[in-house]
Amino acid sequence: MNMKIIIVDDEKPARDRLNRLIGGLDEYQVVAEASNGSEAVKLTEQFEPDIILLDIRMPVMDGLEAASHIFKMKHPPAIIFTTAFADHALEAFETHAVDYLLKPVKIDRLQDALSSCSRLNRAQIKDRLQDIGLNEVRRHICARVRGNLVLIALEDIFYFHAEQKYVTVRHTGGEVLIEEPLKALEVEFDEIFVRIHRNALVRLDKVAGMKNNADGHQIFFNEIEDKMEVSRRHLPGVRKILKGL
Repeated sequence: MNMKIIIVDDEKPARDRLNRLIGGLDEYQVVAEASNGSEAVKLTEQFEPDIILLDIRMPVMDGLEAASHIFKMKHPPAIIFTTAFADHALEAFETHAVDYLLKPVKIDRLQDALSSCSRLNRAQIKDRLQDIGLNEVRRHICARVRGNLVLIALEDIFYFHAEQKYVTVRHTGGEVLIEEPLKALEVEFDEIFVRIHRNALVRLDKVAGMKNNADGHQIFFNEIEDKMEVSRRHLPGVRKILKGL
C-alpha cells in the first residue's frame, strides 16, 4: 500500500517539481496539494496523509504555524519542511530529527527524507513534532464546527470567554467553541489580548472603551454590541492599559 503524501507550497512550479519526483518513486502517492498552510491543515484533516512536504514561507499561514495545528491532531502525519533558505531554523529541525529539504529539491535527498519518515510510527511522529518547540505565535485559532475544521484569523476575534471546559471564541463571523485552556491562550497571546475577568480575554485593538453602569464596569467594542464584564480584581490593570491605548 502506497504512503499518502500532501504537497504544500505557494509556488505551483515547486509543487509540480515535487509531484514529478514523487511520481517516479514506488510506494508513494500524492493525494492532494495546497498553496498555503490554512489549506494544508484542512486537507490533512480530510485525507489523513502519512507524510506532508511543507514549505515554510507562505502567505495566509506559514508552514510553522500549519505544523503547530497539524501536530495537535489525533493522528498527525510526518512533516518534511521545504525551504529555499538555509537559515538557523534548519539546525533545530535537524537536531530534533524532523527532516527538511532545500530547494530545488534533489531526488536523492527526497528519497532519503521519505524513507526516514516512512520508518516512523505515529507515536514517534507526534513526539518529534512536539520536540521541535513550535513556539511561533499562531495567527489563527483552529475549531471544529459540525464535524468540519474551521480556521479563524486572530485579527477577526473580539474575545475569548470560558465556561466549564469550553471557551467561546467571538469573531466577526459569529461564535465557535474550542477546548483550549484560557490560561494557555492568555500566555500565548499576551501582547494582543488582555484578561478582564477570570473567565474572559478581550482583544485590545477591538475595544472601544469601558463604561460603569448598574451592572458594574463593562468593556464594549467597536464593531459588535456585545459587552463584557470587568471584574473588580482586574479593573485597575484594565484601566491602566486602556489609558495607554
